[in-house]
Amino acid sequence: MYLIDELKLKLTNKKIPIVFPEGNDIRVLTACVRLNLESYIHPIVLGDYEEINQLAKNNTLDIHGLEIINPKKYEGIDVMVDAFVKRRNGKIDEIKARELCLNDVNYFGTMLIYLEKAKGLVSGAVGSTADTVRPALQIIKMKPEYKLVSGVFIMLKDEQRLIFGDCAININPSAEELSEIAICSSKTARSFGINPKVAMLSFSTKGSASSPEQKKVEEATKIIIDKQPDFDIDGELQFDAALIEKVAEKKAPNSKVAGKANTFIFPNLDAGNIGYKIAERLGKYEALGPILQGLAKPVNDLSRGCSSEDVYKLALITAIQSLQ
Repeated sequence: MYLIDELKLKLTNKKIPIVFPEGNDIRVLTACVRLNLESYIHPIVLGDYEEINQLAKNNTLDIHGLEIINPKKYEGIDVMVDAFVKRRNGKIDEIKARELCLNDVNYFGTMLIYLEKAKGLVSGAVGSTADTVRPALQIIKMKPEYKLVSGVFIMLKDEQRLIFGDCAININPSAEELSEIAICSSKTARSFGINPKVAMLSFSTKGSASSPEQKKVEEATKIIIDKQPDFDIDGELQFDAALIEKVAEKKAPNSKVAGKANTFIFPNLDAGNIGYKIAERLGKYEALGPILQGLAKPVNDLSRGCSSEDVYKLALITAIQSLQ
């Protein structure tokens, strides 16, 4: 069964409240209108009602029944600002907190999650990744077991499901950070029906080359194995050795992961970002994400080149994350 259909089955009649800060973007609004007609998600759209209504009319969208909140007219703003100030614990005053809640939709949307009026957030169609992630780090914060946010893509083609990470956030993670990304990515894999076999990727397989970059991946693998000896992981592995059994037989014959990997951890953001886009554009994989990992509650970042379909699917993924 196609992954999105599986997610819909799990979300039937849940109507999970997800906030969309960029309601004045036609791609976001189109996805929210579609979601509002279904039973999976209750979309909360942020923006000026008149502007959104005009956008809907111009594009023949029916926004009847769609919950739209204008932060500048929000009746609960005083409660929100007070909660924001307390959450930041002296790092922000009331004036600055009010300014951010009124004028920055990502802060307002993140505060809706903190106040338990929404279960997750999808943004980034207009703003940058930093615009989406910064409020989440300050307000939602991390799960206790993690120290950093990372981003993965679910790569889909026919019956194949793969996880690629980190392809969105960490530019040059350390060995310790790579190990955390791998552990977190394996949990994400399980939540989307993938039994993770994790390959720590490099330009080298099992010491076929030696460099600080290769040593970092080797060390990251060892950190994980020391913590969790039964973890299905191996590294360092070249991508072909990780994916293709015949190559693995030659390059890593004793590996329990090589040739069978489905969760690929890239050594840096250059490799991860380039890798998923090559798979998407040349390999014709569908790339779902980026799915942000490590946060205490789900906040996900769209690409500014996203489609309405991308917004729709990432919203479903966000809703699933909120159930876990």
